[in-house]
Amino acid sequence: MTGGWAAHLVAAPVLLPLAAAAVMLLLGERRRTARAAIAVVATVLGLALAIGLLARVDGTGDAAAFKVYLPGNWPVPFGIVLVVDRLSALMLVLAGLVGLASLLYSLARWDRAGVQFHPLLQLQLMGLNGAFLTGDLFNLFVFFEVLLAASYGLLLHGGGGARVRAGLHYIAINLFASLLFLIGVALLYGVTGTLNMADMAQKLAQVPDTDRGLLHAGAAILAVAFPAKAAIWPLNFWLPAAYAAASTPVAALFAILTKVGVYAILRLWTLCFPATAGASALFGNDALVWGGVLTLGMGAVGMMASQHLGRLAAFSILASSGTVIAAIGFDHQALTAGGLFYMASSTLAACALFLLVELMDRARQSEVDAPSAVPVQRHLPRFIDGEPPQDVNLDDEEVALIGRAIPRSLAFLGLAFMACTPVVAGLPPLSGFVGKLAMLSALLAMPPDPLAPPRAPLALFAMLLVSGLLAAIALTRAGIRHFWSPSDRQPPRVRIFESLPIALLLGACVAMVAAGEPALRYMNATAAALHDPGRYIAAVSAARPLPPPAKVVQGGPR
Repeated sequence: MTGGWAAHLVAAPVLLPLAAAAVMLLLGERRRTARAAIAVVATVLGLALAIGLLARVDGTGDAAAFKVYLPGNWPVPFGIVLVVDRLSALMLVLAGLVGLASLLYSLARWDRAGVQFHPLLQLQLMGLNGAFLTGDLFNLFVFFEVLLAASYGLLLHGGGGARVRAGLHYIAINLFASLLFLIGVALLYGVTGTLNMADMAQKLAQVPDTDRGLLHAGAAILAVAFPAKAAIWPLNFWLPAAYAAASTPVAALFAILTKVGVYAILRLWTLCFPATAGASALFGNDALVWGGVLTLGMGAVGMMASQHLGRLAAFSILASSGTVIAAIGFDHQALTAGGLFYMASSTLAACALFLLVELMDRARQSEVDAPSAVPVQRHLPRFIDGEPPQDVNLDDEEVALIGRAIPRSLAFLGLAFMACTPVVAGLPPLSGFVGKLAMLSALLAMPPDPLAPPRAPLALFAMLLVSGLLAAIALTRAGIRHFWSPSDRQPPRVRIFESLPIALLLGACVAMVAAGEPALRYMNATAAALHDPGRYIAAVSAARPLPPPAKVVQGGPR
């Protein structure tokens, strides 16, 4: 670990939201404006830090694409280790974007629906950032519990029976998964004698055959805990109800929550069970591939069956997680790179879709609540002799469509939904298509592998196409129901804090297409580092504590 103030920036994504939450709690509940201002400043700074760390690990070349920080200044593997590489930096940026969008949206009204919204959101970001940065299994558990504890309060934000019921299920399944997490960590610690992930991966080759069963048992228990948090089939029954019941900004923030489980699987599986791990090579890859394919299929069918846009958005989260998990299980660099690109774009699009749910429901509600006795004023075009020409389109009431203005709020909602649809479904020309195309190309070019599950490439290839078609149908049907049906509706009121975060997220998706080549190059470099775990192990093992400061005595330092 090198010295200088820049070295301490690795810990800043954890410390900044923690400090912001502490200050807001000290201010009390009545100073809402000050707390909101602190939350915005802290979240914007956190996103800027994440982008700076991403640029730092990507701009230094492969040899120095790992930044290792020892918070307690203890040597590896005895102390806490924070590691920034391309994968963790990518996840930090995603968490920052989703967190900022959710926060801005909440400022319109949701942050006043209950107490402690802003401190809980900052603690949620702290847990997310810590989980992405930690290089220690036990501290991964600690940060998991921090973000889950904050999510319990956020899920119940706003009150209501539906949120309480969904929250009880959500808490129960996550407590069960946390118990399994602890048991799995205890077994791995008993076999390897370490909790540092890099040190554990290094010692797995030295595990005697008599203890190999315990090693695999610990890994299998973690393979139940992490998929439960990542909402992989059949452990995902809790997600649609919980996400659909949550308040709008909380549901949008939860779009990144399942990706923590996906990240943990990706990190630990590629680190501990690569193709070079001997008797433990690619342990559990069949479960990852087929579990991911089934989750993708369930998510696509759930989207088709959903009548409420909130549940449709929740099932799109399942489809996204299943796609990435299935891609991971093949242990193929190009496929992993495409999966990472798709994960980034689908997470941003799902967050935007959750934010659109309330606004689109508000537009329909304005139609329901409008008094039938008060007709909506129309600004109709004037024609010669009062009759429109024969070639002018008419609506169902034989009123000319030409010249009729679309309200700005409805136009914004329609265009935003039209942008979300191709990203979620993986259709051109936006970023979801780029990610799916990269995965499909990798599957077609994949050579036969005896370690890969039989017929799995064909199954994933077909499921990617079918799920995209089903998602497009479901989203198009929802768009027709909300925007196409003829009605005299009052345009909904959309505040700037509600439209700005949606534009921010969709702008990020557009930017991923505009910068498609460097973005794919970044994902390929990330996948290459993941599938060569020796680089991560070497970087962490080479970290050294800083020497203690020299003692100053009379006559100079001693």
